[in-house]
Amino acid sequence: MMNPLAQELNEMLAEGNPHVLEMLSDLGKNLFFPKGILTQSAEAKEKAHRFNATIGIATENGGPMYLNCIREKLPAFEPKDIFPYAPPAGKPELRALWREKMLSENPSMAGKEFSNPIVTNALTHGLSIVADMFINEGDHMVLPDMMWGNYNITFTTRCGAAIKKYPTFTVDGGFNVPAFKAVLRNVADEKGKAVVLLNFPNNPSGYTPTVAEGDAIVDAIKEVAEEGCNVVAITDDAYFGLFYEDSMKESLFGKLSNLHPRVLAIKLDGATKEEYVWGFRTGFITFADGNAEANPKVLTALEKKTMGIIRATISNCPHPGQTFVLEALRSPDYPAQKAEKYAVMKGRALKVKEVLANAKYAESWDYYPFNSGYFMCLKIKGVDAETLRVHLLEKYGVGAISIGKTDLRVAFSCIAEEDIQELFDLIHQAVVDLA
Repeated sequence: MMNPLAQELNEMLAEGNPHVLEMLSDLGKNLFFPKGILTQSAEAKEKAHRFNATIGIATENGGPMYLNCIREKLPAFEPKDIFPYAPPAGKPELRALWREKMLSENPSMAGKEFSNPIVTNALTHGLSIVADMFINEGDHMVLPDMMWGNYNITFTTRCGAAIKKYPTFTVDGGFNVPAFKAVLRNVADEKGKAVVLLNFPNNPSGYTPTVAEGDAIVDAIKEVAEEGCNVVAITDDAYFGLFYEDSMKESLFGKLSNLHPRVLAIKLDGATKEEYVWGFRTGFITFADGNAEANPKVLTALEKKTMGIIRATISNCPHPGQTFVLEALRSPDYPAQKAEKYAVMKGRALKVKEVLANAKYAESWDYYPFNSGYFMCLKIKGVDAETLRVHLLEKYGVGAISIGKTDLRVAFSCIAEEDIQELFDLIHQAVVDLA
């Protein structure tokens, strides 16, 4: 039997935008945020001026109890910003600042109605939340053939989604918008619901579409929505900001927001790669209803359901990482330091392009287009990619990732610019060995 709080949230969705209610999975429809300990504790925090005996932490001397052997390693931070639980949706000041950051970096979000970002335990957790909330067994997901392998276990193994792939690139080396449209239309006609996942800069290819290609992707989604298909449009923006050459310089989330009542846009991003803090595990999930004048009830209901699944799985996200990211974003040195690291990453990407221009490699591989992110992929000629990977590792001490029979992913993000020439020479020599 459905909990009355879940029913109340569903009624809010039905009133605000019934298509969003239709998009939810069975679990998503049943999700709610309980009016239990956390709600009572929040009320007590505001009003319990004498004693607050609600939340399950230990206190001492008017603040959280802690071990000094931990505290002494973190002298720059107040104990209240490290040791207690963070709120279920994340630190309010971090959520507000991340929203400002998104608006400043994505001009197409100006004037759009979207939720406050909700803190997740990095981006993979955000993907898991989307899967739980919107994927029923047998739902179809539209993804390129060059995709992050973890999507399989997140969406297919866990939730039973059927992934419908399209070729990532045209023969001319552009994003394959016609193939994307064809697969999306097939899914729309067959299911009446499509989950579209857009990962730019792409892992593993390192490609971000041009502005024209991005607009064409949005147009294709709007077209099937106008014909009656509900579309959950997810932007996996893990590598956001690392745009080096001719491409979009912002997330498609802005153009997908408030696009059509049958399109729910969901932005997943985080500090992990954007701020070079992989171990902090601090990410965000943001929703945009499809109506041009979004009903706030829709965003409120989605936020409460998201808080419900967070409460049911990890309770809340780690507090220290949120504090560290918040302080970084507030720092006057942040813009200059961010620009410095971007320049290093761009230098590595352009050096790869320079090295690969050498005709001597033509017998060993072609390479897929790349203009952004951490990675690029070689299309190996005459040798099995996994055989090459093992040979590289055992004979030359070089690690790379094999994908399928022909593709080898190279993470230039972790190779110093002066070592890039040697890296590709060794890969080339390994191909020659095996050929």
